[in-house]
Amino acid sequence: MGEEGSDFVKVLVIGSGGREHAMCWKIAQSEKVDSLFCAPGNGGISRIAKLVDIKAGDINGLLKFARSNSIDLTAVGPEVALVKGIVDSFQKEGLRIFGPSGRAAMLEGSKIFAKQTMKRWGVPTADFQVFSDHKDAEKYIEQSNFSLVVKADGLAAGKGVTVCRTKDEALCAVKEAMIDKIFGASGDNVLIEECLEGEEASIIVISDGEAVVPLATSQDHKRALDGDNGPNTGGMGAYSPAPVVTPELERRIMDEVIYPLVGGMAKDGIRYKGVLYAGIMVTDEGPKVLEFNVRFGDPETQAIFPRLKSDLVELMERAIDGDLKGITVSWDKRSCVCVVMASGGYPGKYEKEKEITGLDAAGKMKDIVVFHAATRQSRGRYMTSGGRVLGVTGLGDGIEAAIKNTYKAASKIKFDKMHFRKDIAKRALVMR
Repeated sequence: MGEEGSDFVKVLVIGSGGREHAMCWKIAQSEKVDSLFCAPGNGGISRIAKLVDIKAGDINGLLKFARSNSIDLTAVGPEVALVKGIVDSFQKEGLRIFGPSGRAAMLEGSKIFAKQTMKRWGVPTADFQVFSDHKDAEKYIEQSNFSLVVKADGLAAGKGVTVCRTKDEALCAVKEAMIDKIFGASGDNVLIEECLEGEEASIIVISDGEAVVPLATSQDHKRALDGDNGPNTGGMGAYSPAPVVTPELERRIMDEVIYPLVGGMAKDGIRYKGVLYAGIMVTDEGPKVLEFNVRFGDPETQAIFPRLKSDLVELMERAIDGDLKGITVSWDKRSCVCVVMASGGYPGKYEKEKEITGLDAAGKMKDIVVFHAATRQSRGRYMTSGGRVLGVTGLGDGIEAAIKNTYKAASKIKFDKMHFRKDIAKRALVMR
């Protein structure tokens, strides 16, 4: 970290997952930073930042901490705080914070809002229908003759989207969301859209409300099991770069998706500042948006940040100041792979408080970083505290070397009932 008297003395990162560990890890490398806090953080983050016992959704508590500790820059990890309007609250108090406003964050907070915004500004996406009554939704499904995706409108921790190959699956998804309320109020309204076919890619950019800086491309693996089988999860691994996104396709995504959306929202009176994540399906007709997120992806961030050579704090500051125009971001040319090590049973029921061994052995390997997602430290030991526990991340000269390096590190780590996919980034080998 930087020396006493540097421009930005104190940074607060909000969140507790693997994404936030990656953010803290990258921020700690900045010469601008003197001290780093994370609220609430996790076991791994505690090694590089001072943990603050305030939950990510406690906006008043976070505001009070930032004021009383003269925090110069706050960076928000999770979407819940952003949708709740944490950026607006901090800005009213004259505090510098990186992230979109509450109105802008509705791109992720409401899938219906996102779809309507896309439709208004001509951003390519799947055709859709919105339902507030389960009987109407069921009637629509019965009359459909193609595969459908059922989405709970609000936030659902990455689990509110069901890809349905049959009518029965779609009817079941509507019942779970609208009648059984497994996503709470987020399922009061559902969006049903045509299932897009193709290859997925994640495009993450930083916006200052006008100028946009793209980050390295990546690809996530949502399904729990090898071969893209099993239930959807928050993400079981990622790799960067994604060969499916050629330079030509990336330009097309920027021209057809990112610029029209950021420009269109500005015309709507919503200046989008912060991270914008576009989940893209590369179809035969071209790129189409699956979803927008308003924060760094998880686990995509863990695969992108080890390749980022530029100063993340500077990028955040420039976004806040509306000063991103003309900035160039430099990248490590090597490939990066992140493999998520999860608790047995995830994304369903799982047990916590399992001791993790082998972290030191893996962490000492060349070009390896082990990001903690759900751990806590207890008397020098690390214990599991959630579903996605670790993100074992490795660099390599080419995707094959990165895969080999990452899985070699993963083999050193153990905890009871641990499971992880064995085929992360294998798709990239096919597409080379």
